Amino acid sequence: MATPPQNPTTDALRVADLPGRGRGLVAARNVGEGEVLLSESPALLYPSTLASLRSYCAACFRSLPSTPTPCASCRAAAFCSPSCAAASHPGLLCAALSHGAGAGLAAAAPTDAVQEPLLFLLSAYSLPDPTLRALLSLSTAPPPPPGAQDAATLHAAVAALAPPHMLPQGFSPDLTVALLAKDRGNSFAIMEPYRPGMSLELLKARAYAIYPRASLFNHDCLPNACHFDYPDRPGPGNTDIVVRALHDISEGREVCISYFAANWRYADRQRRLLEDYGFRCECDRCQVESRWKVDDDDNGEDGDDVMEDEGEEDGGDDAHDGMEDGDGDGGADGEDDFPHAYFFVRYLCDIEGCWGMLAPLPPLPNGELSNVFECNLCGKLRKEEDAIPGEGTSGMVH
Repeated sequence: MATPPQNPTTDALRVADLPGRGRGLVAARNVGEGEVLLSESPALLYPSTLASLRSYCAACFRSLPSTPTPCASCRAAAFCSPSCAAASHPGLLCAALSHGAGAGLAAAAPTDAVQEPLLFLLSAYSLPDPTLRALLSLSTAPPPPPGAQDAATLHAAVAALAPPHMLPQGFSPDLTVALLAKDRGNSFAIMEPYRPGMSLELLKARAYAIYPRASLFNHDCLPNACHFDYPDRPGPGNTDIVVRALHDISEGREVCISYFAANWRYADRQRRLLEDYGFRCECDRCQVESRWKVDDDDNGEDGDDVMEDEGEEDGGDDAHDGMEDGDGDGGADGEDDFPHAYFFVRYLCDIEGCWGMLAPLPPLPNGELSNVFECNLCGKLRKEEDAIPGEGTSGMVH
């Protein structure tokens, strides 16, 4: 797996109010493919489930060594090194895991679906006041879908598990509701890296993190940027999020990422975005695919429905700089072919079962393009010549 640059540029993005999309991030200057747009440490980091505390460091979420350092306070969590043990983990979570309270935490959150929001709350309420206020300034997700654990029950669980003197000022049911909405709308999963043949049961989040600036990225189903995390990288910053440009982005263009795997079917993408984020996507890809006829027998697991016949409809050029002819005026035949096939061939990992996204490595120090792509899920490196589409993809730059 490639090592991200340690001193990325910080002038590539600016915050903008975008009509119909709220706040977002746009390119503050012309950006080249592979360029690091953002590298940010988490304001909040917390385990995905109680089980993750048995496999990963409670401070940095690297895989635990064979002889980890147990938490001196709760004994339920462990650390990968003395430095992480000194950094510790969220105070309220540690208290909730201590002694008999640990059994109470497991009883209060018997399933993963309940554990995640409860672990989030215990971690968020452990933050210093300025960081908690910054968290509350982020965008708010829509109400949770039916069947989600209700906020009142979660609030009562926090009150029962946390020592009263450790709870922050303002602790209240209303604050709990507000915090849960921030988690749903802004958290990023730090995933277990994909390995060939890995079962879906093992392909889970180690932890969740909230990055205030990265949370401003809006979604596009054919994004022009891709985010990476490097949880097992040695040294500091292994939980930082790194966002790189997939291709050239012109100044003023919105920079978008995808909130999920790019091979998802249109209906599944729309359902997820509506339930979790409260909007229907009207990106160019969705406008094209909403008019497609999908085989009812297609289970959608291989993404084939986004590659079928009507891919030559004009979908516009928003968020697709660098994926059409070099002059931006369309294909070699003067037609504006929508770049579905090109995007999937160039930017989607071809390891079976992975479906991660490939982004070019950063340019070399002399500015020369790396011509090497990296998968953000399995870490595979692929040379540029292996990513070039074959015949029949006219109008796409190589």
